[in-house]
Amino acid sequence: MEKTYLAIDLKSFYASCECKDRNLDPFTTPLVVADVSRGNGTIIMAVSPYLKTLNIPSRLRLYELPKIKGMIYAKPRMERYIKMSLEVIKVYLNHVAKEDLHIYSIDEAILDVTHYLNGEDKKVYAKKLIDEVYKKTGLTVTCGIGPNMLLAKVSMDIEAKHVKDNIACWNLDDIKTKLWNIKPLSKMWGIGHNLEKRLNNLGIYSIGELACSSKKMLKDIFGVIGEQLHEHANGIDDSDIRKPYISQNKSLSVGQTLFSDYNLEDTHLLLTEMLDELIIRLKEKNYLTSKIGLCVSYSNHSSGFGKCIPFSNPTNSYFELLNALEKILYTYFDTSKNARSIYLVASELTSDKYYQISLFDEEKKEEERKLFQTVYQLKKQFGKEKIIRASSLLSKSNALRRMKQIGGHAK
Repeated sequence: MEKTYLAIDLKSFYASCECKDRNLDPFTTPLVVADVSRGNGTIIMAVSPYLKTLNIPSRLRLYELPKIKGMIYAKPRMERYIKMSLEVIKVYLNHVAKEDLHIYSIDEAILDVTHYLNGEDKKVYAKKLIDEVYKKTGLTVTCGIGPNMLLAKVSMDIEAKHVKDNIACWNLDDIKTKLWNIKPLSKMWGIGHNLEKRLNNLGIYSIGELACSSKKMLKDIFGVIGEQLHEHANGIDDSDIRKPYISQNKSLSVGQTLFSDYNLEDTHLLLTEMLDELIIRLKEKNYLTSKIGLCVSYSNHSSGFGKCIPFSNPTNSYFELLNALEKILYTYFDTSKNARSIYLVASELTSDKYYQISLFDEEKKEEERKLFQTVYQLKKQFGKEKIIRASSLLSKSNALRRMKQIGGHAK
């Protein structure tokens, strides 16, 4: 049986939520979602559909925004957006079982409606669904329809967002006439700008050229990703929504983009604060890590570095991880430059139920575990901002601000 998938996107979600709460039409209102109190360097989270018609991108810094009369600046409210997203998901679940729903992001989802059509036309069914979303939430939806998740997603990105009824339906016959015409390559889901450059260097500039390239050649150069690129370029996607992919290489990360330049000393301060966050997440999930990584990008897009250090014995010790991160930081940080983003990544995670005991430092580790448990319980009971490091009161610290955020944005 040929399946029918719907890929659904909430149009300019954050900006549309803000317009709805102000009883404004997002298609005629110049509104951006950004915290102007952070200064001109702050990143705009979203722009209204009206601003998109003026060719203003959805991601830019505040100082890059053109001066437009009547511009409305809405401070991000992540708790509100999460609540609205859950309201939309309730609508989806009125139509399909949870096993046939894949939440791709806060504003995107994929539904397998194969067994719910009951002979109804695909576009008619999709229209009823997106009309119900609008009726119950006031949010406009774009929808791509396809025989697999890939074609549904790509049809939504490439066509549905640019047609009047916000619905696009692609089938296997559209692979050569629509999918293959996608150019530049980065317009295709799953191909970023760096990968696009590497493919361009091979003489591949369109999805059609990618589809007609040697699969063996792509695999030799890109590994398993090369095989996937070739299959996707030919519209092939055998993934099953009821069998979600589970990564074998688990990792946890903490990162932040900065709103001013940070020198080496200030970056070290952030590193210690972010490691506190990472340690809590490791211990909450009962993980040990065998590799810790640090990535730093410099201001003015002047490169940066990313390095990892492995451990012979998996650990979640603050002091072990701090020593490794400090070694990376002080070895690779260019003191003639300033940091503008920093990320910590703990990878190759394993359960902490089984670990190798070291006779030389087990007593010290046990003391650290007891200290962490005490601090963690106090934070859980009274609030995570009640017990902080003294360094969190320094002017360059972001710890207290981040405690009041969700995903790096205001609650």
